[in-house]
Formats: sequence, C-alpha cells, structure tokens
Amino acid sequence: MSQIKFTKTHEWLRAEGDGTATIGITDYAQNALGDLVFIGLPAVGTELAQGGEGAIIESVKAADEIHMPVAGTVTEINSSLSEDPAQVNNDPLGKGWFFKMTLADPSQVDALLDQAAYDQFIASLDE
Repeated sequence: MSQIKFTKTHEWLRAEGDGTATIGITDYAQNALGDLVFIGLPAVGTELAQGGEGAIIESVKAADEIHMPVAGTVTEINSSLSEDPAQVNNDPLGKGWFFKMTLADPSQVDALLDQAAYDQFIASLDE
C-alpha cells in the first residue's frame, strides 16, 4: 500500500511497500513558482542524500532546487518533463512526478508530514 508524505520545503513522496518511492513537488510549490520552463533531473543510478539536492527547477519567476526528503538511489526519471515541464503545474501529484527511487532507509519516511500535518503547515504560512 502506498502512502504520500510531505516536507516543509514542499516536496512530496509516495512510498510503496516495496522500499521504493516517487518524488515530486506539491501544488503549493508549483503555484508559488509559477509556470515551469525547465526541470533538471538526476541520472538513473544517482545516489541522493537526505536533505541534499535532488533536482533543479526553473520557472518564469525563479530557479530553485528539490531537497531530498529521504536518501536513496534513482531508478527512473520522468523524461516527459524535459519536453513538457508544465505537467508539474497541471498535475503536480500525478503526471508531474520527478523521479522514482529505491529508499536507502525506509524508516526516514516516518519523519515526514502526513496530509493533515502538511495542510496545517500550509495554513500557518498564509496567516
């Protein structure tokens, strides 16, 4: 069974029961960035550290990076984003996923925010 978790830097992670996860950015993040024009994804096989840079995002407003919510090794990238980065704006938790990975330590997922906690965090930003 998969579970979706969030970070305070607006990444999401969908953890599968087999020790793999899909990573992307939240609707809040894509909204704040505006229209995305480029997404630089890591190569398959890249080992990423928790808290380190996972991908680079450029929008009409700004450039930013994805901070890794967990450590792991990239197993697949969403190559369609190179031709159509707007998929992230249109469907950030669906077709706009960035990459899939094998988790180095699946217990790191437990420290992330669930939907209710993330929603509460977002609400506190708008106060």
